[in-house]
Amino acid sequence: MADDETPTPSDQSETSKSAAGLRNGVNVAFRQILALTGLIMIVVAIPIAFVTPIIPVGLPIAIVGVVLLGRNAMWGRRWMESVLARHPRVERFAPNWLMRLVFGRDKKDPVKPDT
Repeated sequence: MADDETPTPSDQSETSKSAAGLRNGVNVAFRQILALTGLIMIVVAIPIAFVTPIIPVGLPIAIVGVVLLGRNAMWGRRWMESVLARHPRVERFAPNWLMRLVFGRDKKDPVKPDT
């Protein structure tokens, strides 16, 4: 095709499809990087919490890690849900706003467990 010719509509749709596919792949890769960053932040927050017991530096790092992991990866959300199912006492410490932000639900009532 010469430089002065306009592309045909079929050429434009092929170009937009390939650009959308590339953009989707980049978005998926970026979300996985965010999820891995969240997992690393959770792991790093534990030793930091023990090193700085007076100033709770590890807690905000862990909260940001949980949010990144839960919002960007289904595997991370499933893993955290399984931890909460195995250890229901952990959910008691999580604030309700965090549960809504990460899992999209309110905290489970420990008095009335779901059947």
